[in-house]
This record gives sequence, C-alpha cells and structure tokens, in this order.
Amino acid sequence: MALGEAAVAHPGALPFEEAFPRLYQDAYRVAYRLLGNRTEAEDVAQEACARAFSRWRAVRDYAEPWCVRVAGNLALDALRAKVRAAKRQDRLLAEPVHSRPAEVDAERLDLHAALSALPRRQREVVVLRYLGDQSEGDTALLLGCSVGSVKTHASRGLARLREVVER
Repeated sequence: MALGEAAVAHPGALPFEEAFPRLYQDAYRVAYRLLGNRTEAEDVAQEACARAFSRWRAVRDYAEPWCVRVAGNLALDALRAKVRAAKRQDRLLAEPVHSRPAEVDAERLDLHAALSALPRRQREVVVLRYLGDQSEGDTALLLGCSVGSVKTHASRGLARLREVVER
C-alpha cells in the first residue's frame, strides 16, 4: 500500500486539517440522508467536525466513524426538534398550517420514528453502517464491541426496521 493510500484510508493518521475534507464529507452524507436539507446537513457536518477538532488527540485513531456517529446523533436531535416545533405550532394555531416552509418530509419522519423504535445499540449500528457507510470493523471499534456483535445488531436492527415500516 502506498503512503497516499494509507493516509486516505485512515484520516486519524493525518493532522486534522488534512483529514477535515473526508470527515466533513462523511458527516454531511449521514446528516443529509437523515435531514434531507442541505443547509441543515452542512450545519450538522460543521458541528461534528468542530467537535472532532476539539477532541482530535482522543479521537484521531477512529475519527471517521466517530464523526459519522456524532453527525447522526446531531441530525436525529435536529429532527426531534423539528417535530417538537411542529407540534407546538399546531397546538398554538386553531387550524394546522399545511404549507409551512420548514415542514418536515414525511418519509424522514417515518425513518426517524422507525429508528427511534430500535434499541439504542441497534440504532447506533444501523446509523453507522447504513447511513454513515462505515465498515463493520470501524463500527465495532467505535462502539467498543466485536465485529460479530455489530453483525448481530445490524441484522436484528434491519429486521426490526422492516417490521416497523410494514405496519
């Protein structure tokens, strides 16, 4: 493996400034998949990278999956906030407003609800593996478990998601 290939494969081997583009891209990808809004996904990716920068010495060896996990958590938090705000606004108005500019996409709310129905570990594995495109090994490293455990949680999580979505 050439030196350049090793640096691309493991952002943690690089200084933060050189690892940033890949970390940002991965964080943006998972945030956009959850939120469906470019501006919000950019904000989430920037926040995830800022947190990685502030903890670089501690997370540099597993920076990519760590950043994806943080971005996923921040995106889910943003979705929860949108849902709460929409409910609050609907309660304040006599008639619900059907054409709000910040209206949450129904499919994303379904995904959020389905992910929320999973146990924490299954949700973490599904977000990292399938929304964050992380390998089983990186997911296991980040979550502090074995690759076999990641496979089990992924399988059970996907089966549970299918059940929730089919209802």
